[in-house]
Amino acid sequence: MRILREPDAAAAARRAAEELAGAIAEALATRGAAHIALSGGGTPRRAYEQLGQLVPDWRAVHVWFADERCVGPDDEDSNARLVRETLDAPGAHVHRMQGELGPEAGAAAYERELGDVVLDVVLLGIGPDGHTASLFPHHPALEAAGVRAVGVRDAPKPPPERISLTRETLDRARRLVLLVAGEDKAPALAAALGDPSPATPMSLLRRDALDVIADTAALGG
Repeated sequence: MRILREPDAAAAARRAAEELAGAIAEALATRGAAHIALSGGGTPRRAYEQLGQLVPDWRAVHVWFADERCVGPDDEDSNARLVRETLDAPGAHVHRMQGELGPEAGAAAYERELGDVVLDVVLLGIGPDGHTASLFPHHPALEAAGVRAVGVRDAPKPPPERISLTRETLDRARRLVLLVAGEDKAPALAAALGDPSPATPMSLLRRDALDVIADTAALGG
């Protein structure tokens, strides 16, 4: 595990964009295609705004999602809309989660689309409660086994219905990048780097493939 400290949120977002671009370049050079999964949130927004110009050619890049809210693609809560509006990636193959199908049908459809794809890099965030993607503390979705995507009901933050990649899918990725910024995330990040616990879902993911990009505030100074 690497912990990459940046002075502020803007610098952390820039570093995340650079790390994603590097992972894409490596995948393209090694395998001829790149598969990345993205998350929602304010800090990733800044990263996506910069990532587009760091990748010269997007035509062999597949963009997947770590999670999605069960809303339509034009809803203000949609992660697909966030990426569409912030990431300039002409020619990329975008595989959005169909949140409008509902949790179970949407997860099943995404599993079929994902197939046996191994994600080259996944950009994750963390909530103040320690959740990542749409895997929440002590939620049954945390224990989903034998599937690549899971429908989430009764999420503790709105909207309550979601779709998420499972822990198994995230752990199969070649690389995980956790982007964290802000003093309010410091306790969650400390817990995520502590002993694995279902109380902090981020702490359960494999660490040998994990890069943490955090600003000074998130790292507790």
